[in-house]
Amino acid sequence: MSLHRLTSLAIGVPDVDATAAYYRDFGLADLGGHRYGTVDGGEQLRLAPAERRRLLELGVGVHDQDDLGRIGAQLDKLGVAYRTDATSLTVEDPHSALTVVVAIAPEVRQEPAPVAATNGPGRVGRPDARADGIGRTGPVRPRKLGHVVLGSLDQEATQRFFTEGLGFKVSDRVPGLASFLRCSTDHHNVLVQQAPLNFLHHTAWEVEDVDEVGRGATAMLEADPERHVWGLGRHHIGSNFFWYLKDPAGNFSEYYSDLDCVVEDALWRPEVVEGAKGLYNWGPPPPPSFLAPEDLAALMTGSHSAD
Repeated sequence: MSLHRLTSLAIGVPDVDATAAYYRDFGLADLGGHRYGTVDGGEQLRLAPAERRRLLELGVGVHDQDDLGRIGAQLDKLGVAYRTDATSLTVEDPHSALTVVVAIAPEVRQEPAPVAATNGPGRVGRPDARADGIGRTGPVRPRKLGHVVLGSLDQEATQRFFTEGLGFKVSDRVPGLASFLRCSTDHHNVLVQQAPLNFLHHTAWEVEDVDEVGRGATAMLEADPERHVWGLGRHHIGSNFFWYLKDPAGNFSEYYSDLDCVVEDALWRPEVVEGAKGLYNWGPPPPPSFLAPEDLAALMTGSHSAD
């Protein structure tokens, strides 16, 4: 695959300072100029002023100029206009109005997190010692930006833009509702779902394990209980543990761990899941505000409400 990761995203918000404070609490490194980074991915988020919350730009990494040329040829076949320079290709999906910047970028190199010893029935993997997660006291730091979830007025057309135009691959589908697309070995880097408008539903940030998911969310809620959206739980599609929180602009952000990985394409069999069955395997039921964010009506009329 010539694509190898999400590099970054830019989000427009009405109150940049309040939203910046949220993402600093979330564990992203403040790089100055309203730019924020992860442990392994470097700079991966930029905030900018906007009348209403919206995704301004999504970055995708490729290896070299040949990759850019192949993507340009694919977009030519779809009749989608784009512009290029020596290191990048910028294109707007004509269906969702999303701007994507495909750029030559280094791959993410991640040092493996230590595998915590566990106990179980008939198995003592951690004799005479407390669990590792109990003793952690430092702040949770996301390792990388994992995926974004986009609402699209035309889910099928936006899926074709990502797959036939940019080269993403389909991991799993919920017919007529959502498609899980990857540009790396992660199960999905972009999820496109049918929606009454084009909007950013959530961003997802990888942490080391389920203890970090829980610790990160607990710290965020101790600072402000109103940030809670949904969790702790485990998704069916993708298999990851999750906990969702909400920033002051109304965007959801997810701590996740243990996502499925597709290392050998030939060994992965995309699944077709009907309805809401694939949403979660266990955990509390999703609140209505997760399925249909409370500010959708305001976004549809062009106004903004962070409440």
